[in-house]
Amino acid sequence: MCLKFRFDNIAAILCLAAFSASTYAGEASLNLEFPSPAYTASSFSSNSPPLMVALNEVNDVKDQNAIPSSSKAEFEPSFFTGSNLHKYLGLGTVALAIATAVAPKPPEIEDRLPTPAEVSAQDSSTHAKLGRATATMAAATVASGLITHWGDFHLEDGITDPDNLHALLGAAGALAIMYAVSKAPDEGHAGKGIFGGIAMGVAVKLTW
Repeated sequence: MCLKFRFDNIAAILCLAAFSASTYAGEASLNLEFPSPAYTASSFSSNSPPLMVALNEVNDVKDQNAIPSSSKAEFEPSFFTGSNLHKYLGLGTVALAIATAVAPKPPEIEDRLPTPAEVSAQDSSTHAKLGRATATMAAATVASGLITHWGDFHLEDGITDPDNLHALLGAAGALAIMYAVSKAPDEGHAGKGIFGGIAMGVAVKLTW
C-alpha cells in the first residue's frame, strides 16, 4: 500500500512538471511583457529624425512666408510719360531761347532793302536757326501741355492758381516767340522773343 502511494505521488509530480514546462514554453513564444524604459527611449530616438526633418520643413515654410513685403521690388513708374514729355519740352524751349539770345546776330541793314545774298546769310545764321528751333519746340510744348494737363486748367480757380498761371504764361510765351521769329529780322523782334523766353521760364518754374 505504501509503495503504491509513493508511485502515485511520483506520477503526479511528473505530470505537474510536464505541465509547467509546456506553460513556460507558451509564455516564451507569446512574450507579452512590456518593453523596458531603456528600450523604449532608444527605439523612439532611432525613429525621431524623420519627425525632426518634417518639423524643420514646416518651420522653413513659415520663415519663407514671414518674409517682409518690403523685400519685393517696388513699382517704378515709366520714365516716358506725357507729363514728363511736356516738362522736358518746356525746359528745352527755355534753353533754346537763351541760346538764341546769346548767339551772334547777322549785321542789321538799315535805310535800304537787303540783297538776296544778305537775306540768305541772315536765314542761314546760327541765330536764325536757333530762333526757328525755339519756336518749333515752344509750339510742341504748348500742344503737349494741352493734351496731358487739360483737366488741370479751371477758370473758376482764378488766374493766380499755379496751374492756370502756368498755362497762361506758357501759351503767351510760345506765341511771343513764334511772332518774333515770324518778324525777324525786322527791328524789335528781339524784345518779343526775350519776353516769350522769360514767360516760358516762369511758367516752368511755377510747376517744377
